[in-house]
Amino acid sequence: MPKYMKTPTALGGVRIKDVEFEVEFADRKNSETFHYDNWDEACGQAVRMAASGSPVHLDVLIYSEAGARKWGGEDAVEQYLDDPDASVSQRIIVKADDQGRVA
Repeated sequence: MPKYMKTPTALGGVRIKDVEFEVEFADRKNSETFHYDNWDEACGQAVRMAASGSPVHLDVLIYSEAGARKWGGEDAVEQYLDDPDASVSQRIIVKADDQGRVA
């Protein structure tokens, strides 16, 4: 986890102004993208989609300096100011490995 990111459990279901979470699933047949303003909802959707066997991108989109500060403090603000037009501030790849029944 990058040093600037707050721990996800600290974020919980909090909505942060100017921060959005995008969950993107793509396999050979189709792709789906969902947008959330809540970390918990985005994580839940990412895990549900990853359980199908394909990796999922959970992207953090930051739209302002204030949003960056709320998301990850001064380190995140510095990163945001380096490239405020970056489409994705942070990408987390979610993978699920279905192990079947475990005795």
